Amino acid sequence: MADCCASAGSNIMLLACSGGSNVGQLSNRAAVELTQEGFGKMFCLAGVGGGISGFVQSAKDAPVVVAIDGCPIGCAKKILENNGIEHAKYVVLTEIGIEKNKNLDPVTAELEMVKKAIRETCA
Repeated sequence: MADCCASAGSNIMLLACSGGSNVGQLSNRAAVELTQEGFGKMFCLAGVGGGISGFVQSAKDAPVVVAIDGCPIGCAKKILENNGIEHAKYVVLTEIGIEKNKNLDPVTAELEMVKKAIRETCA
């Protein structure tokens, strides 16, 4: 079952927050668009958080893991830490200048900022 969401195919695994705020939705949308653009591959953070062995192992085995958190609460980071995934890189949207709010419609300029930050984190 994990094969559909956790298959090998890219050296960069993107694990995004998708929380109920603008930064959560921006995190998720950036991971989707980067995957569509061929930069990394989005994987299932919920599967890792649920401790599903195939998902956790895929994250441990990925050469590059990028956790994209919307805010400093750091849910994605904590999920990885709690599952022994120690080699991840982190992008926190509020730390790159995006203010958290309840608007669930991603702003294009902010989305581009997020994608740029993720690319730079992997450089």
